Amino acid sequence: MIRTILHYPDKRLRNEGKKLSLAEVKSEAVQKLIDDMAETMYAAPGVGLAATQIGEALQLFIVDCAAEDQPSDLRIFINPEILERHDEITWNEGCLSFPGVTEEIDRAARVKVRALDRHGNEFTIEAEELLAVAVQHEYDHLQGVLMIDHLGALKKRMVDRKMKKRAAESPSREDEGTAE
Repeated sequence: MIRTILHYPDKRLRNEGKKLSLAEVKSEAVQKLIDDMAETMYAAPGVGLAATQIGEALQLFIVDCAAEDQPSDLRIFINPEILERHDEITWNEGCLSFPGVTEEIDRAARVKVRALDRHGNEFTIEAEELLAVAVQHEYDHLQGVLMIDHLGALKKRMVDRKMKKRAAESPSREDEGTAE
């Protein structure tokens, strides 16, 4: 099922995700949530989606950085921890919660992450470039940190104004049940 993606300035985007127990990870509800998140992300379309972006305050995000001409590479991160960050890269980032906005954001070029997969198995990966950026971006969502928080004061005010104007002009998305 495609879920509604929350758009800034929705206050729920600032909610921190809570850690999931192993029993919760393996539950039917969380497995369905993962499937819904994937369907929502692909429909949007996007390369990542955090549970907090669809109003579920959980430590869970998904990413798929495969190019359009490559097979899907869906990765699930539950209770993720960024263990290491190396070097720096500036990436032109967008966000499903900030439709129509892209901004240059400084991130670590390489990260080492530990998380659980959809079956509750722990894994560690070292990510570079787009995958590293996507992991950091989605991880931020789980901490209540948004892409706008990485901008300088002037750009932050401009994006804030643009998104608030968009919200004022758009009908309520509360009961829509679909992503834009």
